[in-house]
Amino acid sequence: MSSREIYDGMDGVTTRTFKFRDPVVDNVCREFVKRSDAGYKKYGQTLDDERTLGMKNLQGYLKDVQEELMDAILYIQAAREELRDLSEEALIQKFDDEEEI
Repeated sequence: MSSREIYDGMDGVTTRTFKFRDPVVDNVCREFVKRSDAGYKKYGQTLDDERTLGMKNLQGYLKDVQEELMDAILYIQAAREELRDLSEEALIQKFDDEEEI
């Protein structure tokens, strides 16, 4: 079981220690912390600040979610096309290798 100290990275405001039995979950948590740190560095505020100080309303959050999901679909499509291209390249290479024999 790995353990990971989770904190916001900015002035050590919140520190917690979690134990993970699943390295995948550990990696996802690490990415969340990195993303939070990057957002704080870029915008100078946390999501909680944004929410509690009324910087964004529910419509704003829903718009953000919609845009992120649209981006995700585009990334999925690009990845699928990359896999297709890699598969085609592998088939071509296999065919070329068989011709050499």
